[in-house]
Amino acid sequence: MEEVRQSSAWVVHNSSHVTIDSSGIEKVVEKMKDSIPKVEWDYEGIHYFDNGPLTVQYLFVLDALNFCFWPDKDLNYDHLAKGLKDALLNDNSAFDADRLQKYTGPQLRELLKWPRPLPLEEERVRLLHEVGFELERSFEGKASKLVESCGKSAVKLVALVTRHFPGFRDHSVYKGHQVFLYKRAQIFASDLWGAFKGQGYGEFNDICSITMFADYIVPAVLQQLGVLKYSSTLANAIQASSEIGAGTEEEIELRACSIYAVEKMRELLSIKSGKQVLSVELDLWLWSVGVQCPSLQHHRTLSIYY
Repeated sequence: MEEVRQSSAWVVHNSSHVTIDSSGIEKVVEKMKDSIPKVEWDYEGIHYFDNGPLTVQYLFVLDALNFCFWPDKDLNYDHLAKGLKDALLNDNSAFDADRLQKYTGPQLRELLKWPRPLPLEEERVRLLHEVGFELERSFEGKASKLVESCGKSAVKLVALVTRHFPGFRDHSVYKGHQVFLYKRAQIFASDLWGAFKGQGYGEFNDICSITMFADYIVPAVLQQLGVLKYSSTLANAIQASSEIGAGTEEEIELRACSIYAVEKMRELLSIKSGKQVLSVELDLWLWSVGVQCPSLQHHRTLSIYY
């Protein structure tokens, strides 16, 4: 996770389109310091949970597919989480490793009860196949074995996931520097921690190492809160709902600056409140604010990483 923090900091210090307003961070922290918002992990009641290995399998499949909903204005994360939950309740072998390797686009749609092709559907199917194949090859077909092999370390889990599953290798090159973001690999650790309430499969002795998850909702919330400032060109592109290319300076800056800003918020909150504050908790709060604001203008990038 130090790679994520350090490479994000490098982007911030060389950024051309996105800046962080320190006074904006201070204002937000000042309002929050006496009552740090706590958001329950499954506050919507949309996730599968049975307190066992099947929940781990469900979460890994969910996080393999948790990206790029915006091209279909009716589709969102809730549809994916609840659709996969219902599929598992209907057939508890739906996510067995051998079956994951065989799904087609239409079958995935049927699983989710979605009436039309999903955004980046071929990529979603490819990633399901990849997850099924590598789980079978290296972890006896079980995501729970993957988690058990990390020795209660979220950092080691992220490293294992990105080593074994190429579809989770969320990094880019920015002005000649490698930038590591690892959104979906980190969110898998966070989902386990949240679902199992820090116990069993969700017990990590270093959950504080996980950063926020750089997506398209949280940067927009940070901008609304006055924490992020955009160049006029970038602001106009977002306002016009223009697509911003994956791997462009603008896209990497939006994500890396969000990671850095939330780290600074966390540090300041910890000092002012005298309590440990986790980036995963701040991310969940910021994300929940964003998804409850239908008018939120976010950047649009076609990507398998978020």
